[in-house]
Amino acid sequence: MNFRRIFLVKCLLVLFPGVKCSVTKRIYMAVNESALLSVTGAGGIYDATWQRDQKRLLQIKDNIVKYYVTRDQCRCTVFLNGTLQIERVVKEDSGKYTVTVYHPDGKLKVEEDTMFIVQEPVPVPVISAECINKTVSVKCQVQQKSKDETFIIELTYDKGKKTQKNATKLELQTRYSGTFRCTVRNEVSKKTAEKVIKCSGLPDLYLILSITGGTIFFVIFIILLIYCIRKKKAERLEDNDEERMAQVCQMDSEMAVRELPRPPCNPTMKQLRVQQRPLPQPQVQQQALPPRPRPRTQQQTPNHPRERP
Repeated sequence: MNFRRIFLVKCLLVLFPGVKCSVTKRIYMAVNESALLSVTGAGGIYDATWQRDQKRLLQIKDNIVKYYVTRDQCRCTVFLNGTLQIERVVKEDSGKYTVTVYHPDGKLKVEEDTMFIVQEPVPVPVISAECINKTVSVKCQVQQKSKDETFIIELTYDKGKKTQKNATKLELQTRYSGTFRCTVRNEVSKKTAEKVIKCSGLPDLYLILSITGGTIFFVIFIILLIYCIRKKKAERLEDNDEERMAQVCQMDSEMAVRELPRPPCNPTMKQLRVQQRPLPQPQVQQQALPPRPRPRTQQQTPNHPRERP
């Protein structure tokens, strides 16, 4: 923290308590209206003096008002809080107004500057057009009451807008017909005029936009139609495949049921007893076979030892 800076600020506040620097404000007002020029943050007023272009107008001191010009010349009054009121302002009332406020001990309390500007309401603009070589020249013009009177002119059309400051006339050249809107304004008023301009041989922007939009819509419609048709075909093929698979599965299941009967899931006690009983064996009648003949025994001749020669 910078203690030196804080100490310097405190010293200035002690030496010059309640003093405010000069402040410049800007106020715009229309002719024949009433204006109020106030003192910012002045609080209680003991001594205040109003000047216009360094010429004194009036002073209020200890609730007593003193005029330095006639009331007809000033057409102004002052309130106890130092606010200056000017009635039925004219362009000659424009200028730099300065107010100085003092403490009862004569020290300066507040000093403010206000730039007060009185303007005439803008007149209605006039739009004119001329077709030249497949182009249209549009002109927006305002009648000027005094030489130093300027305006902000804005010309809006279908392709965009064009603005010009401190002017009384604005010109534009374009290749498209359509609706043109001219707006003229200053700080206190605003007027607008509109006109539809069409020249032969020039493309109409609305027609171009409508044709383009219709073409785009038609293309989108065709794309969606093709997509829907393909989707329906795919759904039908899927349905046919599902039906075929269902039929095949049904046939397989029927064949399996026919070949291998399924045992009951929960056999009863009676069925269990029947299954446990031994199956009866069939009795085979044995027929008496005739006795087989016994084989005859052959007498074996004794083997005599061979004599040696």
